[in-house]
Parts: sequence; structure tokens; C-alpha cells
Amino acid sequence: MNPAVPALALGALGLVDAAFSGFRAYAGRDARIRKHRAVARAALRGLATGAVTLLAPALTAGCVLLAADDRSRTYAVLADGAIGYLVPLALYAAAVLLSLAAYFVLPFRASTLAMVVGLGPLTLLRPVVVGIACLGAFAGGGPASLLVGAVAGLAVLCVEPFVHRRWYAKALTAARSLRAGA
Repeated sequence: MNPAVPALALGALGLVDAAFSGFRAYAGRDARIRKHRAVARAALRGLATGAVTLLAPALTAGCVLLAADDRSRTYAVLADGAIGYLVPLALYAAAVLLSLAAYFVLPFRASTLAMVVGLGPLTLLRPVVVGIACLGAFAGGGPASLLVGAVAGLAVLCVEPFVHRRWYAKALTAARSLRAGA
């Protein structure tokens, strides 16, 4: 397998996760029925934020490679760590996709159940899965891979809080003050 494939797969997963993080930061903030534009805007905000934050692990990997005595060996170690990092995330992504497919395909009640039983707990398990992925990176590639994996994990876990604080916290605070004054 080409060593760049796991890195590209991780980058793609990170960007998709960032778009979902943007959506989650916005979810529940708007009571309108038709909010497709707002949802798309939130996902794009998450995607843009994720694209910037995912530069951190790329730069970390670059610094690790530049500091290494044997760059080809370090590259191979980082590639092995990327595979160890990718396996738990791929399993998690498959579970999320299965839950999303059930949500979109099943009738209303069953799809609601799929959302509550599947996507809700999976969202809560996200930081745990990132931690397990870091352990996989360490097992696959050692301390250098753990460093890059930990920076990547922090990067993806910071997208949702950043998007929320940057674009949606003010709206939520304003709505609360309106309710309190009414």
C-alpha cells in the first residue's frame, strides 16, 4: 500500500468530521422549518475551520520528518502509525454511516429511533474513539506517531467548540436574554 493513502484517508475523514462538527455547533439554534441554507452554511464553517486546524498535524508530521536522522524510516513509522490511527476511526465512521443510512431510509418512527440509539451515543463516544485512535497510532508507529495523532485528535475535537463560540454562542446568549426579559 502506498504510504500516502492512510494520510489522505485520515485527511478526508477529518474534513467530513469537521463539516459534521459545524452542523452540530448549529443544530438546535433555529426553530425555522426550512433552514437548508443555514445548515449548509454551518457545515461549510465547520469544513473551513477543520481545514485550518488539520494543518497542525500536517505541520507536526513535517517537523518530525525534518528532525529525524533517517527520514525514510521515520516516514515508514509515521505511515504505520497512520494505519493504526485510521482503523478505529474507519470503524467509527462505518457505524455513523450505518446509523445515517437507517435515519434516511427507515420510516419516521424507526428513523427517529436510529437517531436516538445510533447517532446520539456515537456523538458522545467521539472523543473516546479519538483516544483509541491515538493508542492505535502509538501501537503502530511509536511516540512520533502518537505525537502526530494527538495533535490531529485535538484539532478535530476543537472544531465544534470553535465554530459554536465564533458564530453561534452570541445568538444563543441573545435568545436567552430575550426570553428572560419577556
